[in-house]
Amino acid sequence: MTTRWLTPEEQRAWRAYIGAALLLEDALDRQLQHDAGMPHMYYSILSNLSESPERRLRMTDLAERLKITRSRLTYAVARLEKDGLVRREECRWDKRGSVAALTDEGMTVLERTAPGHVATVRAALFDHLTPEQVGQLEEIFSGVTQALQGGEPADVPWLRRSCSGE
Repeated sequence: MTTRWLTPEEQRAWRAYIGAALLLEDALDRQLQHDAGMPHMYYSILSNLSESPERRLRMTDLAERLKITRSRLTYAVARLEKDGLVRREECRWDKRGSVAALTDEGMTVLERTAPGHVATVRAALFDHLTPEQVGQLEEIFSGVTQALQGGEPADVPWLRRSCSGE
């Protein structure tokens, strides 16, 4: 099989993406650590729960929304539960599953932290784009996401088994 090396244009685009993605994630983590003492991943869990009916989501569905493994989500939710921001409950319609629920304290932390988070996202990303570029960005990454999710079910993080056979 012959390797299809990146063209110089593709290599520049790839490196620009990697640099921006790493710097953006770092900026978000720093802001959230400063304002709420939590990484971006934990904030994303709170945010997704706040947007769900009754501020609850089945753990598998939450992992899918976040595009992470179930074991990574379990660890993060355990930390948030310890801090009183999230509560785990039995799933009423599937006894094998569990539900993550945002507590009132978690909602308060989210409401207090959201303005700074949005300001950081704007300053780090959207303030540098035209409205046309925002539409292009959505189109590009929606297409990439759809292509990456289009493979075998085990190829998506939220369905992968951990090494321990979780």
